[in-house]
Amino acid sequence: MRTIIKFSLALLCLLGSGPLWAQATERQLTAEPGITGTLLLGALVLAVCIVLAIVKISAAFSAISKKEKTDERKELKHLIENLDEEELQALAGKSRTEFSLEGHELSGITVAKDEKGLIRQVENEVHSSPMVSRKKVAISKMNLNPAFSKLILAFIGSAAFWLIFGTLIGQYLGMKFVWPELDNVAWLSFGRLRPVHTNAVFWGWSSMAMLGLGHLVVSRTCNTAIYSLKAGWTALILINSSVAIGSLLLMNGVNNGGGEYREYIWPVTALFAAGLIICLWNFYQTIARRNTKEIYVSNWYILGACAWTLVLVTIAYLPFYQNGLGETIIQGYYMHQGVGMWFMTFTLGLVYYFLPQSLNKPIYSYSLGVLAFWTQMLFYTLIGTHHFVFSPIPWSLQTVAIVFSMGMLIPVIAGTTNFLLTFRGSWRKLKDSYVLPFLLVGIVFYFVGSAQGTMQAFRFTNVIWHFTDFNVAHSHMTMYGIIAFFLWGGIYYLVPRITGRAPKEVYVGAHFWMAFVGLIIYMFSMMIGGTLKGVSWLEGDSFIKSVTLMAPYWLWRAIGGTMMFLSHVIFCVNLWRMSQPVSEAPDLTDQLILKYEKKVLIS
Repeated sequence: MRTIIKFSLALLCLLGSGPLWAQATERQLTAEPGITGTLLLGALVLAVCIVLAIVKISAAFSAISKKEKTDERKELKHLIENLDEEELQALAGKSRTEFSLEGHELSGITVAKDEKGLIRQVENEVHSSPMVSRKKVAISKMNLNPAFSKLILAFIGSAAFWLIFGTLIGQYLGMKFVWPELDNVAWLSFGRLRPVHTNAVFWGWSSMAMLGLGHLVVSRTCNTAIYSLKAGWTALILINSSVAIGSLLLMNGVNNGGGEYREYIWPVTALFAAGLIICLWNFYQTIARRNTKEIYVSNWYILGACAWTLVLVTIAYLPFYQNGLGETIIQGYYMHQGVGMWFMTFTLGLVYYFLPQSLNKPIYSYSLGVLAFWTQMLFYTLIGTHHFVFSPIPWSLQTVAIVFSMGMLIPVIAGTTNFLLTFRGSWRKLKDSYVLPFLLVGIVFYFVGSAQGTMQAFRFTNVIWHFTDFNVAHSHMTMYGIIAFFLWGGIYYLVPRITGRAPKEVYVGAHFWMAFVGLIIYMFSMMIGGTLKGVSWLEGDSFIKSVTLMAPYWLWRAIGGTMMFLSHVIFCVNLWRMSQPVSEAPDLTDQLILKYEKKVLIS
């Protein structure tokens, strides 16, 4: 173990400012479990990326080898077909007529047909891209009310718009770290655009995608129609209006002050809350009218997330205690639970539906899901103030936050174990699925990001990493690595089953790898740079020296962010292709069956 730690620290030295890091290595950092745990968790992410890359490269070589053998067989077949009668007799040693067949000994004289639709895929001999797995066409359209399908697609389409809008601003802000003189316009300043970026991707992209998928999950797991489509459209309009108005006000300097993720003024947030209240009422009424005996665990998570978030918003905007340290404590409470009790809880509920559906098997343990739900409800409520360790807030409150952060390992380990054991025996399905790679990466980051958050809550690691770029890495590790990948997995599962159209496999592969690799570059550059910045402060160096120190890491941040943004553009292209009416592009399954029938007729 000590050898691994030394190697990791040496690697960090090579990547960054070696002498600065070396001043604080063996003496302090290697003895801290938070540092050691973070290094191991980072190594786990790299290992998953390397394993997936090796699988793809191996598949590419196998495809090349298979193609060579196919070419040899074709050449031999062509040679035999062009032999004359004497050469054939010499080659066979017998008369050719002894082997003649009429061609319908097994099938009869009728043309082969597949009227029942039993054939779902016809293998093509040539595949264009060996680096992207050829997926099985498994598009069985859901029997949904067309009006309900439009509502779901409207939520997902709105989410995609806010994803592009929010991350385009994030990309621009990342470039400003490298070129700070990029503009001199007030409404494009970093202080105004940064909250536009975070709030657009939080309340626009993630929340809209979650609610869109949530409507489907609640309806399907209750085996009944959603209670009110009109309520769904009303919620859609209210939430879109909230994000649009809030973004315009933030650009013009109208905000709620310094509360992170609550920069929208209260009337704007009230629009979002009203939309969420309508969704909660709609979900609750649907579950109350369910045609199943039990309430599936997904609905526990979804209802819990909606109810908790409304409580959080109310507490965060009540003016009675928004002063001094009271505001600081409320900020920690709101900020962290906004991520954990809204985004994390809701998306976990989605995974409990989409993962078993994608694997065509039940979740490994319903009991583990219930354990993870209730322990999340218990431990997540008091961990927000670990962001204010060594601040003037009561020491006991800081300690409680650290202890409850440790307790969060229970739901994280329970949930991760449940998901991975559901995969058990079905790992081979990864190569044939668009959905499972996204869900698997989300599961890995769910464990890594959550466990790393626990490590970061320790006092020693907190004093190094707080107020540095390391927190930027951690937030992207969770909100992007977990939430975004889970949502993409759900969208790639659902939309083709609504429209009957599958995305192009090469585009999905490009989306996955650019988002995954871009996140790794972004995350590790900010983790390494943020750690070095924190150590420089502890060593007493000037602030401007830490700014100079971060320059190369901000460049890598911009590179990784560019890859991530381009992956979002590809995702939107995929979503547009999947959302086209079936009349304009027939079902891919029908196309393949038609090709097969034509092939039989020709032969």
